[in-house]
Amino acid sequence: MIRTLRRFSLELLTVLLTIVVFIGPLLFILFMAGKTTPEAGDMTLSLPKNPQYGENILAVFQASNFLLVRAFINSLMLTVFSIAVLIVVSAMAGFVLERRSSRLLSITNSLILIGLMIPPSVMTTIWVLQGIGLYKTLFGLIMIEVALGFPFAVLLYRAFMVTVPRELDEAAMMEGCSGWSLYRKIIFPLLKSVSATVIVLSSINIFNDFVNPLYFLPGAQNATVQLTLFNFMTRYSTQWNLLFTNVLLLTVPPLILFLFFNKQIVAGMVAGAVKS
Repeated sequence: MIRTLRRFSLELLTVLLTIVVFIGPLLFILFMAGKTTPEAGDMTLSLPKNPQYGENILAVFQASNFLLVRAFINSLMLTVFSIAVLIVVSAMAGFVLERRSSRLLSITNSLILIGLMIPPSVMTTIWVLQGIGLYKTLFGLIMIEVALGFPFAVLLYRAFMVTVPRELDEAAMMEGCSGWSLYRKIIFPLLKSVSATVIVLSSINIFNDFVNPLYFLPGAQNATVQLTLFNFMTRYSTQWNLLFTNVLLLTVPPLILFLFFNKQIVAGMVAGAVKS
């Protein structure tokens, strides 16, 4: 009886903490997005007295000559192209690192692990981008996003490759497959669960990235969705209702993506946990 009571108390505490940490801020954003400017200035967790979600959403879209629309297009292009390059490069790297062993590959694997631990240098990166003519370009920012997501993605692919038996490679080679054909026709189709995990997690990170577009892709014409928050923040005042409406709109796409692919995320994360 005492053990059951303790378990119930622990579960209740967990639910309450979840509400406070996750649901509380979401409700605060939702309530603030429907308030008027004076009412939102109070910054209280309360229902809007006269909800005006439609007016606030329209004002957000029209701000700065429809900057939010251009920002959504820029963020979509950045996310799609970054994920495409990341999937191709990381999957091939994970395959090679798992199937082959050499001193050079050991050094490469160590460098990948270092990439997870050492934060990037902003000034050095800007200097390199300026030197190769990619500063303030979408392609340059895509390469940065790929480089930042590469170590984690490679580790996931390599962990999953452990579960793929080497006998499969040998059988394909005996049938006349080249190394590229083996990877393209046999190995890569087996990586669907891991690819889904990388796509969802990396898409959310890239779409919500604030710092990298601010530093490496400046300019109003290059604005991404997170930078549109500056539309409603000035030196002397902030339109909190429109700011939180903007935040609410930016939250919807990643939330939908996560809800639809949460099972794939879990499957991909644990795919390489146990060797078959």
